[in-house]
Amino acid sequence: MTIRNTRTGGQILIDQLVAQGVDRVTCVPGESYLAALDALHDSPIDVVICRAEGGAAMMAEAYGKLTGRPGVCFVTRGPGATNASHGVHIAMQDSTPMILFVGQVDTGMREREAFQELDYKAVFGTMAKWAVEIDRPDRIPELVARAFRVAMQGRPGPVVIALPENMLTETAAVADAMRIEPAVSWPAPSDVERVGAMLASAKAPLVILGGSRWTDEATKSIARFAERFDLPVATSFRRASLIDADHSHYAGDLGIGPSPGLKARIDNADVILLIGGRMSEMPSSSYTLLDIPTPKQKLIHVHPGSEELGRVYQPELAIQATPAAFAAAVEALKPSGAVAWKGEAAKAHADYLAWTDKARELPGTFQYGQVMTWLRDRLPKDAIVCNGAGNYAGWIHRHHRFHSFASQLAPTSGSMGYGVPAAVLAKRQFPDRTVIAFAGDGCFLMNGQEFATAVQYDVPLVVIVVDNSQYGTIRMHQERDYPGRVVGTQLKNPDFAMYAKAFGGHGERVERTEEFAPAFERALASGKPSILHCIIDPRAISVGKDFTPAVKA
Repeated sequence: MTIRNTRTGGQILIDQLVAQGVDRVTCVPGESYLAALDALHDSPIDVVICRAEGGAAMMAEAYGKLTGRPGVCFVTRGPGATNASHGVHIAMQDSTPMILFVGQVDTGMREREAFQELDYKAVFGTMAKWAVEIDRPDRIPELVARAFRVAMQGRPGPVVIALPENMLTETAAVADAMRIEPAVSWPAPSDVERVGAMLASAKAPLVILGGSRWTDEATKSIARFAERFDLPVATSFRRASLIDADHSHYAGDLGIGPSPGLKARIDNADVILLIGGRMSEMPSSSYTLLDIPTPKQKLIHVHPGSEELGRVYQPELAIQATPAAFAAAVEALKPSGAVAWKGEAAKAHADYLAWTDKARELPGTFQYGQVMTWLRDRLPKDAIVCNGAGNYAGWIHRHHRFHSFASQLAPTSGSMGYGVPAAVLAKRQFPDRTVIAFAGDGCFLMNGQEFATAVQYDVPLVVIVVDNSQYGTIRMHQERDYPGRVVGTQLKNPDFAMYAKAFGGHGERVERTEEFAPAFERALASGKPSILHCIIDPRAISVGKDFTPAVKA
């Protein structure tokens, strides 16, 4: 390994990112890491300047979802770090590789509660896979390499690295670290054989796909595996792009409000093959679909992190392997004869199509469901669809059909404000693909300022703001549990179309269903970042039901 000439800590740090193949970072600048910013000036790395640390961190998390390599974000100390914690929490719950670099006070000032000082190990200790502070510039290659490995290996997740200001300006002569590739855990051949044996004795098996560490080829391998065994395949909450929705064996997704048919299929299954996912609260319908600790179904759980195997559900067969490795290992696995459940996959897919095909009639002049089914037919198959959290997302889950790998960017953690920054990053990363962000009116204004980032970098995404003038999910629960006692959920919103124009983008207001399609085409044709401000009746509270307020909001 060649020792490089003496460099500042900031230069060493950026050289490590180049060595790891980082092509893009997000940031909100801060004086605490000016030396690193200066080193970025002459690097090949694209620097995306954001308007708030939460949006910057969410963009980095979206990068991790799209590429499988850690998204990298730089923020300043104190409030910059706490603002960025939103993205760190998403990366943890979504099993996404991400590295957050945070400025820190001079090492000589620690433990005095200096300006914006925080103990990052304490602050992020339960939110990140690893938190570390680098005290010496000669240790930067070692610790950054370890950070990339920790972020990607096993169950992926976020790493937080604190950068004392003086450390970044100190110098050292040290070799760069090698490019890190995460270790891949493979299933034992005997486990693969046992999978085949358990399927051979099954009467009603089901496959569930989730989690991370997938590849495009791995999703295709599992689709072929399902075809050979005629297996119904479901996807976990907000992981619908792990199989083409048009595939004849796709049974639908598990999340908030799954189809009754799919829930019944899980209940009646005798073998469940869970690949990559954890079946946490959302996909398990609040931990009701599978018995805890021992499911009545024979559970085969495939996961790259040993700590997740048996954490909640005790499996009949636990396999520590990445989804990609498992998919490759079962390529040669074939049924020994006719399967007992033949034809069930076709029935499951028919149920899925029937459940998602037509949208129900909503109160008001804007039929959001009809808009979703129109977009389903209009969007290219490789379109990337992004959203945050809120009842508006239910129509996406119910009616949109994902066709290509990593085309769904949405937080399984249920974090609001995610859709816009994720879409900015996605369109920056893949400029030739159509990128759509959905946001409720409450969700949009949590990170809507990143629309300015889209304008600054000429990123022509389309944001669809679904405005019902309330925090709809909370209002729905409020009406259910405390009817007539409305507090804290009503919103008075700006004109979001004018908001787009004020930033230099394209904006239109949509009040009727028939206005949407031409407005959408004009948004695409504008070549600008666009916002379509869609007004939906407040009674259209969810994809499944309406509500009549006990009192007028």
